[in-house]
Amino acid sequence: MNKQQPPTGMEVWQWRNQAIQAAIAANISPVEVDWLLQEIAGLDRLTLRLESFKAWQVLKMQLSLAELDQFWQRRLHEHLPIQYIAGSTPWRKFKLAVSNAVLIPRPETELLIDLAVVAAESGSLQSGHWADLGTGSGAIALGLAEVLTNATIYAVDVSSEALAVAETNAKNLGFGERIQFYQGSWCEPLESWKGQLSGIVSNPPYIPSETVLTLQPEVVKHEPHLALDGGVDGLDCIRHLIEISPAYLRSGGVLLMEMMMGQADVVRELLEKNGNYSHISIHHDLAGIERFAVACKK
Repeated sequence: MNKQQPPTGMEVWQWRNQAIQAAIAANISPVEVDWLLQEIAGLDRLTLRLESFKAWQVLKMQLSLAELDQFWQRRLHEHLPIQYIAGSTPWRKFKLAVSNAVLIPRPETELLIDLAVVAAESGSLQSGHWADLGTGSGAIALGLAEVLTNATIYAVDVSSEALAVAETNAKNLGFGERIQFYQGSWCEPLESWKGQLSGIVSNPPYIPSETVLTLQPEVVKHEPHLALDGGVDGLDCIRHLIEISPAYLRSGGVLLMEMMMGQADVVRELLEKNGNYSHISIHHDLAGIERFAVACKK
């Protein structure tokens, strides 16, 4: 990172104006420009709105103005997500590091943590061992660690690059000792905890393979397809989780999963036919979409 020649406030002001015009022309929200400057230059919303930074002699930034503009051009022309440019994204109360090794955590996934709290309270599962399978950036594991203060959290991902991001987030946010990280496929690294987990939480790949290629360019071109592609009907990973989870959950333990719009009826049927689950329920996200499945092990 080039910090030898920090830009002046006027130079940043000029760049901001040009970037906003370019965003509007590219049908990108100009709000992204200011969010990026908040992250890269440490400017707050009021300072940006009043444009008071224009009079500042120099601005300390994480990137040089030339580097920032290179990234912004990639945002405009290559659809590079703004979160990958900044290297971070907000999620619940956290500011999470992200890279193209992990999916950018979505706001709707935050509700999984709220559902986990309800399940833990109703089932006396506040302590014990909880697993976040396919942890990616570590968002769910961190959310669980925050609300289940007496539980040990296991975060599993098949990608070593994703685990590196998740471990960085846990360390930065003070949860390094509360979360244990394992590389592997789903529950495989947790063999020693069979029959002992209080909860399994997952936001698995659930998008049908053909649909993945039709998603917005920011997703198709830059986010890891391994974390998106759920097979022909999008349910491969969900089927696997439903099949293996009873062997790892304690009696009364809970399975919570995120899913795609339109999958709820099939997921409920899969849980019912498995025969190992009770208290099966489907929950909506804030847009009213049936997004989450919750089930208890008998």
